[in-house]
Amino acid sequence: MRYRHLTTVTLALGVVLLVDVLRVFLPAVITIFGQAASTPAELLGAFAFGWFLLALAAPALIRRVGARPVTLVAAVLLVVARLAVNGQPGGRLQLWLATAGLLAGLVWLAGVAAGTDRPVPGLALGLAVGAVLHTVLDTYRSAFFGDWPAWLAAVGVAALFLAGQARPAPASGAGGVRSWLLAGPALLLAGMVALSPAVARTATSYQFGLLRSDPADEVGVATVPLFGPAPLAVAVGGFLLAALAPPRRGAWRWLGPVALVGGAVLVALGRGELLLPAVLLTAVGLGACLASAGAADGRGDDGADEARTPVPDGAGQDPARAAGRRGYAAVAGMLVFAVAAVAYYSAYDLGHPNAGVPVAVAVLVAAVALATRPTPGPARSPLPPVWTAATAAVVTLLAAVASDELLSATNRDGPPETVRVAAYNVRMGFGMDGRFDPDALARAVAGADVVALSEVDRGWLLNGGHDTLDLLAERLDMPYVFAPAADPLWGDAVLSRWPLDAARTRPLPAVGAPTGAQALGVTVDFSEGVSLAVVATHLQPPPGEDPVVQARAVADFAVRYAAGRPLVVAGDLNTEPGDPAFTEFTRAGLVDALAAARPLPTSPADAPRQQIDHVFVTPGLAAADAAAPPGTASDHLPVAVTLTLPPA
Repeated sequence: MRYRHLTTVTLALGVVLLVDVLRVFLPAVITIFGQAASTPAELLGAFAFGWFLLALAAPALIRRVGARPVTLVAAVLLVVARLAVNGQPGGRLQLWLATAGLLAGLVWLAGVAAGTDRPVPGLALGLAVGAVLHTVLDTYRSAFFGDWPAWLAAVGVAALFLAGQARPAPASGAGGVRSWLLAGPALLLAGMVALSPAVARTATSYQFGLLRSDPADEVGVATVPLFGPAPLAVAVGGFLLAALAPPRRGAWRWLGPVALVGGAVLVALGRGELLLPAVLLTAVGLGACLASAGAADGRGDDGADEARTPVPDGAGQDPARAAGRRGYAAVAGMLVFAVAAVAYYSAYDLGHPNAGVPVAVAVLVAAVALATRPTPGPARSPLPPVWTAATAAVVTLLAAVASDELLSATNRDGPPETVRVAAYNVRMGFGMDGRFDPDALARAVAGADVVALSEVDRGWLLNGGHDTLDLLAERLDMPYVFAPAADPLWGDAVLSRWPLDAARTRPLPAVGAPTGAQALGVTVDFSEGVSLAVVATHLQPPPGEDPVVQARAVADFAVRYAAGRPLVVAGDLNTEPGDPAFTEFTRAGLVDALAAARPLPTSPADAPRQQIDHVFVTPGLAAADAAAPPGTASDHLPVAVTLTLPPA
């Protein structure tokens, strides 16, 4: 393997490892350090941001000790932490292992930057390979997790990564500063939108779902998609082709930045039907901007000793100073990642607007790309653009087809006499110990025929980029309907063993709730004229108050949606029996289906004291066997009840 290929592959593997550590670190901060929302959002942000800030010391350490020893030690620690996280998938130890891995990864990145003046091919390949791996693993299972073949593969990947790091680096030129500055913003945009298999699947489920919502709805619903995350193949291929091909010149240079900013604007609009074009535009635009930023980086021929030419962003500098600038640029880019991530996701606790965050990051990337003046002469990529992009697209498509399941339901056996309904706030799939465990979530509602879910995450980078709904639906073998609340990736859902129809969703009055809330109505079709209207919701009360206004809106919507049919209203209502919001449902003529089993506390899951999860039904539905099965797969307990259906 020629050296330029080895350095590119090594950098790509390191990016994959760093992204994997981030996918553990970010949710661990929320669920373990955050203690189930009991820790102030400001303190969470300070804790997360502090480790990125600490990495600013890395370039000074590299200048004093040398890039090679610092980079090699950081690479070893990154690998050890990455492997150790899988042996401890929860609890405080997981948080500190992920934190150690993050800090090691940031120091490694600064060390690699000090000795690499042409990082774009490696960065682009690493982001693309990470997307492919997460598609293969259905966004959840780690390549470093499982039985002995998986561990054997892990050791092989780690060995290749460390072997590449151990080889002495050739002399570097003065370029690469702009490219390294974009590493963090590119990682953020790729993880949030452009190269996320969970986001791609969710986008497809809005556009090509098997059930359409009412056009009169202010927001649409997402259902089981026909093609799963298959559009990610186009995104990955377009991203790599744009990143590895020679950058456009003249007026054509504006195409990539315009596409990137345009995709970010579509994300900011917060509409599910715009998510798919946002993914594709952001992917291609991000790749083109990376190529433009790297247009002035060091160039070389096929040999191990590359002849460098002076470049505009570092002309006249001595090698040590240029290395330092690249190291600081890499860390600064990751600081942008941290600031933007904290600013975007903390908005759902603090209440400030966040739609402009991805747009601002995209504008930054576009500005850096346009500010770069390409060096005259041909630029040779260590990877053939067309072949690499086509191969990655084909592999991604095959992975998407192999990992995705098309869920279906049937009512041909006729209507049942009883149906068991469950409601579960799944807290984005994370348990009380910070463990992401969709298998435990599925066990918690095993035996239910209809499940109403709250706090469903379908691809937030903050929570690791998992599609929790798809993972749970596959384990339960139930199709779903999803309705957005905070944004197109976070909301509520209904799953059913019988066909779902006539989906409707209505936003609820905000009344000070920054995450947003909605009411999702679906009809369960049992055939032969027997059906059940189900409304799933998650009320978000103002701080210290009861969600009376939202409860009234849900009750009114539910009664109108049912139109005389048997009705179930279920979810995390954030109100207790006897409270004013609870009374709004009984005032609307609904009955507490869990009353016979009360007291039935559901929160917090490890020591339940409050019953804030409820199931209300119309009087014609007889309720029996109400229960709240114990467990800590979420911070709530599920509630379940068996309902006797009236005859047709």
